[in-house]
Amino acid sequence: MDYYPVFLNLNGKKAVVVGGGRVAERKVLSLLSAGADITVISPSLTGRLKRALSGGRIRHLARVYRKNDLKGAFLVIAATDSPETNRRVSVDAPSLVNVVDVPAECNFITPSVVRRGPLLLAISTSGTSPALAKTLREELQKSYGPELSEYLKFLKGIRTKAMTAIPQKDKREDFLKGLASEEILALLRTKGFDAVRKIGMGRLGKLR
Repeated sequence: MDYYPVFLNLNGKKAVVVGGGRVAERKVLSLLSAGADITVISPSLTGRLKRALSGGRIRHLARVYRKNDLKGAFLVIAATDSPETNRRVSVDAPSLVNVVDVPAECNFITPSVVRRGPLLLAISTSGTSPALAKTLREELQKSYGPELSEYLKFLKGIRTKAMTAIPQKDKREDFLKGLASEEILALLRTKGFDAVRKIGMGRLGKLR
């Protein structure tokens, strides 16, 4: 079976995480970065989850899972150390459900992820080898460093400027494609952000 790749907008959506350990913690932190409205169900929480709770970033039901806990949930993650509880969560989930490390009980799996500002690279082996997905992620992290995040922010701003500074559509498209070329990426890695920023601004100035 092939998985269908998709990026979900979870902003304000109800997400329920069953479990309060280290694995659940990683899932919660990822959901928080996506803006989800999170409820954690577990008798106990890790230190980081407790801090998220005290900061008002998550809700907490300090008890074991009950069947009606998933009502209205857009997305559910089962991350307890009880296979039976995780199985029940999978059966009860009203929509999207992920049972950690048990693809057969999921209707979606989570990829290994590299984030560089607005850039999100997702790697999946379709559940075949999470260890290889991790290795590939580490390779990508080395290939695409933090400078790419800075450059993407710059591209967002210069694109806005180009919309008014370069009225001719074909010239504007050529300009923007030029700033996203392999040559520019190579310079970004070798010379750094300031060098490619200078190139971009210089090219824009010539086209005004």
